[in-house]
Order: sequence, then structure tokens, then C-alpha cells
Amino acid sequence: MLKTKKRPSSKQKPAAVPAGNNEYLGVRLRHGRMTKGLRLKDVAEAADCSESMISKIENGRAVPSLNALYRIAEVLELTVGQLFEKPSEPDGLLSRAGERPIVKTDPLRSGPGLTLERLIPYDKARLLQGSIHNLAPGGSGGGLVTHEGEEVAYIIEGQVELIIGDAKYLLNTGDSICYRSEIPHGYKNSSGKPAKFIVVNTPPSF
Repeated sequence: MLKTKKRPSSKQKPAAVPAGNNEYLGVRLRHGRMTKGLRLKDVAEAADCSESMISKIENGRAVPSLNALYRIAEVLELTVGQLFEKPSEPDGLLSRAGERPIVKTDPLRSGPGLTLERLIPYDKARLLQGSIHNLAPGGSGGGLVTHEGEEVAYIIEGQVELIIGDAKYLLNTGDSICYRSEIPHGYKNSSGKPAKFIVVNTPPSF
């Protein structure tokens, strides 16, 4: 748990960052926070500012003072300059059909008749996770799960019953749905044919 640092109050007006310099600030702040597994509340408490301010900065709706930037950068173990840098563009990660890693059992989505094909190689610096789910007739994800973030599912072929909280959705080929991952969710294939669908979520959960 991050410790909140108490700082003496100052009557001087804090130095402001020009609005034109924050093109990448929100993206870099969110990336730095999520790669460290920190909540908005964690960063806000450690940087001695409000949670709503951190949220507004991430969404490009606020520009913090220079003093606040120093504190935020310290929490994320970055420099103030790094918070304003354009995110690096990694080389494309080509994933050939038939060459993707196959996951048959994992902590969250183990279940009967289910195999996963990794679309995005694991890396702690990545904010996305994606897999092709191959679900046999009668197969399921093994029950409801919850985790931080949000995700989107797209049905490539077949029919999948998706449970989100108290709601049930019958999805067919070409259908898609997005939802908050904190809501208990799961899926099953009640049809007599195999189903294949893509799930992409952020941050990575398994």
C-alpha cells in the first residue's frame, strides 16, 4: 500500500503547466498507473491530491500544477519530462494462425470444453490482453469471475450465452458486447455446435 506523504502548505501560487504541453500527459499518466497496478485512489493519496483530479488529468480535462506533477511523477517513479513524452510505438507483434500459444487452463477462465489462443503476448508493460476462446458444445468458462477493468467480446462463429450480473445475453455470429469487468461475468455454450469468440480486456487479468 502506498504511503501518503504529508507536505507543508504553501501560500505561493503553484507553477502551472501550459495547456498546450499536455497532449500525451493523460495517456502517459494512465499507462504509468495501470502498469503499476495502482487505482486512481492510490495515486491520489500518495500524491496528496484528489481522486477526481487524477481522473480529469487522465481524460484530458485538467492540467495540474507543476508541483502536483512532481508528486505524481514521484509516485509513478517517472520524471516530469517522461509524463509529457509521446508514447513509444512498439514494433508490430505478428501472430500467425496456428502459431499462437494455446492455453487450456488458467486461473480465471478454466472450464470444461474451453481452450484459449493468445492474441497478445504477455508483457507487464502492456495494457491490453486478448484471446480467441474456442468453446465446445456444452462448454463454459467455469463460473462467474470478477476483476478490475473492462472488456469487449466479439463472436466469430457459433452461439454463446454471456452472463453479466443478473442479465443473460444470447450472442450469435457477428454480435459484440462490452462491459465492466468488476461485474460478475461468465459464459457457456448451450448449443450443439462449437463456438469461437474474441475477448479483449484491460488491464490484463490472466
